[in-house]
Amino acid sequence: MKAWRPPARYGMEPDMSKRVRAPQEPPPRSNRPRAVSELLPAIGGAAFRRFGFVQSAIVSRWPDIVGPRLSTASAPESIRFPQGEKQNGVLTLVVRGAHAPMMQHIAPEIIERVNRFFGYPAVARLQIRQGELPMAAPRRAAPPKPQPVPPEMGDGLRQIADPELRAVLESLAAGVAATRGLPKVS
Repeated sequence: MKAWRPPARYGMEPDMSKRVRAPQEPPPRSNRPRAVSELLPAIGGAAFRRFGFVQSAIVSRWPDIVGPRLSTASAPESIRFPQGEKQNGVLTLVVRGAHAPMMQHIAPEIIERVNRFFGYPAVARLQIRQGELPMAAPRRAAPPKPQPVPPEMGDGLRQIADPELRAVLESLAAGVAATRGLPKVS
């Protein structure tokens, strides 16, 4: 007796000559929490490459490369390399207003610092464009100092032996005392 075979659909015979491959195991997963900074280079990499940045680190580490004084007056915009090469590129900087002549004067030093950062002669020329710099994140103001603990709450807190717990509870009591009524629900 012949072994049963499923009927061919739509006039096609199943191809039995192909070897069946063993399923490949997926790479091991890491189920640990990761910092956003660990994920950011992978996410922003495509966007940075689109605008001419081989490494996003030149943008994020610009103050370290040129120093705090020059980084407040300039920002890297793009690096353009000759076709098929990854060296002797043109670094375009956006410079605020009247700082352009100073940047032009110290261009060889900036090129040297950028090449030292890359570790090879990545930049051969500097192109300066006057314009507005992207806004830096505003500095957060220090939180207001807590008001002293009201006397009616302070007596109960003085009996707590653990100084760290006492400090946290005093801070909580001061925060509660500083509020004015119930919170508003929007």
